[in-house]
Amino acid sequence: MFHNAALKRSALAPYDWGLLWVALALLGTGLVMVYSASVAVSETIMGSESHYLTRHGMYLVVGLSLAYAAFQFPSQLWQRMAPMLFLAGALLLVLVLIPGLGHEVKGSRRWIPLGGLGNFQPSELMKLFAVLYAADYTVRKAAFMHDLRKGFLPMFVVMLAVGGLLLLEPDFGAFAVIVTIALGILFLGGLNWRLFVGLILLLAVGFVVLIWIAPYRMERIVGFLDPWSDPLGKGYQLTHALIAFGRGEFTGVGLGDSVEKLHYLPEAHNDFLLAVIGEELGLFGVLTVIVLFAWLTWRAFSIGWQAALMGRNFQALVAQGIGVWLGVQGFINMGVNMGLLPTKGLTLPLMSYGGSGIVANCLTLAILVRIDYENRCLMRGKGAGR
Repeated sequence: MFHNAALKRSALAPYDWGLLWVALALLGTGLVMVYSASVAVSETIMGSESHYLTRHGMYLVVGLSLAYAAFQFPSQLWQRMAPMLFLAGALLLVLVLIPGLGHEVKGSRRWIPLGGLGNFQPSELMKLFAVLYAADYTVRKAAFMHDLRKGFLPMFVVMLAVGGLLLLEPDFGAFAVIVTIALGILFLGGLNWRLFVGLILLLAVGFVVLIWIAPYRMERIVGFLDPWSDPLGKGYQLTHALIAFGRGEFTGVGLGDSVEKLHYLPEAHNDFLLAVIGEELGLFGVLTVIVLFAWLTWRAFSIGWQAALMGRNFQALVAQGIGVWLGVQGFINMGVNMGLLPTKGLTLPLMSYGGSGIVANCLTLAILVRIDYENRCLMRGKGAGR
């Protein structure tokens, strides 16, 4: 019996190849679809139909290179760096609001120009830093998770400050994702369920107030409820996304043959990439993307569960926090594209165009793979790896 157990441990693969291949499938599909969705706008605005393809490919190379470097760091090092990284992220959120440093687009100041490299969006990295910080905080405060004053309020104050900076940009989508990450990790870490339910109700009221006091957010809600009442105004983006899905039917019109990407659907290569996938690859293409994201989210939670069984609580919460992040942001983006949720400027993780998002996603997956690698090393009796 012991001999068989030893053989099973020795036969365990050092890496989760399924996780790696799914991640690469999403990144690769994203590269192809970004090119397809951006051809028209790229040629018209940039003078070259391959402009966005080249930039996205460059971001992938940078992201994967940094991911390989990040994988070399033991997860304990990420835990030690978590507070400093979170503080650095908060500082970047302050810098982006300073006129002359922050770059403004369509009334939002969310980017820091990097010259020929494009624009850097700090809120994308802040999502990763929020995962690390919330996991570290929850582990350190594990004994106080049932105490409102000692367990919850310190995190609430910190997230309130970060949320305020995000709303000043404004970046309501990143605010919602980061709040969800923090809440999810606190709940998974043992936050009192009464506090959790009360906080959810309080946040629901807060979101309603934030929507009510901002006219442009109210317009998005009205456009979401009945986009066809004003198809050339408030409902323009959603109606064209729905037309794209309708044209795609089951098998799609064919890769590269989308009509909506020809200057009809705004942000086709970015926030509304899934609509172009639906038009060109049909229902089967959309379902494939959904299944890949669902599998990736499930694996993140499974890796976290395995780490928790080994008493690696920080690693468990980080893995599950990554699952919350990718799952929630992916769900919101897909829901917006399909008209199930109000229009919100959130990209599809691992797939949409954008350097900051792609780099942050690659770093995040590297940390997830590292946690799984360490789990496997421990199961094989070899310690937590290098």
